[in-house]
Amino acid sequence: MSILKAIPSWTPPRDLGALRITTSDVDPAAFLRSLGAAGIGALKHPSGTAAAHCRLLLGSGSALRTAAGRAIGRDNPGPIVPKPGDKRFSDNAYRENAAYFYLAQQYLLLEHLVNELIDGAELNEDTAVKARFAARFILDALSPTNTLPGNPAAIRKAFDTGGLSLVRGLRNFLHDLRHNGGWPSQVDRSQFAVGVDLGATPGSVVYRSDLIELIQYTPQTPDVYATPLLFCPPWINKFYIMDLAPGKSLIEWAVQHGHTCFAISYRNPDASMSGLGFRDYLFDGPLDAVRVVREITGSETVNPVSICLGGTLTALGLAYNAAQDDPSIGSATFINTHTDFTEPGVLGAFTDENTIVALETQMARKGYLDSSQMARTFSTLRANDLIFQYVINNWLLGNKPPAFDLLAWNADSTRMPARMHGEYLRSCYLRNEFARGEFEINGELLDPSKVDIDSYIVAAVDDHVVPWTSSYKTTHLLGGDSRFVLSTSGHIAGIVNPPSPKAKHWVNEAHSGDPHEWKAAAELRDGTWWLDWATWLADRAGAKQPAPPALGNATYPPLDDAPGVYVQEEA
Repeated sequence: MSILKAIPSWTPPRDLGALRITTSDVDPAAFLRSLGAAGIGALKHPSGTAAAHCRLLLGSGSALRTAAGRAIGRDNPGPIVPKPGDKRFSDNAYRENAAYFYLAQQYLLLEHLVNELIDGAELNEDTAVKARFAARFILDALSPTNTLPGNPAAIRKAFDTGGLSLVRGLRNFLHDLRHNGGWPSQVDRSQFAVGVDLGATPGSVVYRSDLIELIQYTPQTPDVYATPLLFCPPWINKFYIMDLAPGKSLIEWAVQHGHTCFAISYRNPDASMSGLGFRDYLFDGPLDAVRVVREITGSETVNPVSICLGGTLTALGLAYNAAQDDPSIGSATFINTHTDFTEPGVLGAFTDENTIVALETQMARKGYLDSSQMARTFSTLRANDLIFQYVINNWLLGNKPPAFDLLAWNADSTRMPARMHGEYLRSCYLRNEFARGEFEINGELLDPSKVDIDSYIVAAVDDHVVPWTSSYKTTHLLGGDSRFVLSTSGHIAGIVNPPSPKAKHWVNEAHSGDPHEWKAAAELRDGTWWLDWATWLADRAGAKQPAPPALGNATYPPLDDAPGVYVQEEA
């Protein structure tokens, strides 16, 4: 039966009123209001505020004296230095030119002052987090490096090109104003085609519902393991992050190592899917896919490989199966996944009650969350890297945005159904129901400790979306034996981690309660975690058997070539 026909009518929360435009539309997460609260809090502590401004004046005087000294050849250090990893002032002009040196010092002193004022405002934790987030974004935007006069590299290039770089930059700006909502483009997507350059591992769609397509991949070895793999992506992104490009594809890697591989590709939701809830995604997503994979392969069990929110959904499915005594899942791999949301990371700033209500107000108008809103939310989490870097590259230097496969995938964003997104934010981020044993399905509370299968849990040490210490909690939340591996790099590069000289990972067989104790005792190994995972998985994939001569079966014949139809739908 079509799931769309089975969807009950969805009614937004009653307190949304007439859905009129309010301040919550402009500032749904209350960042600016929190920043205003910080200003009021600073005024309530005049002695601390005055002391912070005195330190600013003293620092400014010191910076002016140091700049004057640099103008006559001295190389004395300034009163403040950029934080580690801040590359904005790496141009030699900020050290060798007295005016640029002073400009950078004044900006860094202003940053320090604002942080001091927020710290001294004595705000509650939620308001303080939002105030710091808003202040950081505004200060990042005000950096002199984002302006032509304040960016020596841009001035140098304008001189070298006779002003041509400025003409190109203006052209890029006008293009982004017309076609990208005024945000700088992160990537030149014209260089990539899904199914050709990305998501290119050969296979066929063997099942299609109103929510998912199930792709089966063509074997590339004479023999394959008996237990198939099911790749479960997050529903907020296109699935091909797991099949990025030849040589960078986790799915391709698994196929080449003798695994029969399937992948879920979610439909890009529109207003007709507004009533789909979190539970619809569970039953008609991974659990339905497991059923079809078993019917096609004849295998009693399936080994899911899940990423981020796809892993959260898989964990719920495991607990539900445990409650039903359903042994259809043999082992599970979780990549950069929250199952316990007590450490929500930077996204926690977007998930308090008032923010969720404001988002529900917005989503109720269209029936879904706009893909651009979600994509830009993630960009603001690392604004210097994902926004202002491209202001400089595209608009000031007049360069084309880079042609980079990871960024091309990141720009290919998806919508989210209103009901499902609201339920997900409340159940996971706001209430942490699963970890607390309070997530209910069909009147039954799910108990994560009853999950009694082996799990492989991998996290990325620099992940800003799912802190690795949060991923680590899964080792103690779920029952069964688990192996935890910590990769270098961040949320996305931790997934797309093919063999390379730079790849490294930490391993430690013991699972202490404290993740930092685990890391302190862990061994740092050369090579990608893919190698470690391949060894672990081979022991849980059954015996080898001849590869199937064809994809699908009589009940589920091939419908389209991979990567299918749903992934091609633009938001």
